[in-house]
Amino acid sequence: MAKFRKVDPSSMDPQPKKVASPGRQVSPEQLAIIKKVKSITDPSIVYEVVLESGEKPLTVRQQLLRASKAAGVEIAVRKSPNGFYVGLMTPERRSNRGRKATPKAA
Repeated sequence: MAKFRKVDPSSMDPQPKKVASPGRQVSPEQLAIIKKVKSITDPSIVYEVVLESGEKPLTVRQQLLRASKAAGVEIAVRKSPNGFYVGLMTPERRSNRGRKATPKAA
């Protein structure tokens, strides 16, 4: 059976909030990607990201998508012969894969 003991009533008072840690610092390479993604302001601006030897395509794609989220710019990423094409997301560039959206009742 659990044991009970009497304690000071102040132990039930709300605890002071802990200050959240600032998190991991963003690398200079990621800052450069964020800056480049911020420069994509209209659909006519498209960049080709050429992979260097030793770089994994999946890692580079994740870095691009993470940078777009940090920059607040929605981008479309497509395969190219040497890496990826990166441009502003438009309805034409949006993927139609996955489950169909259910029509909302009015």
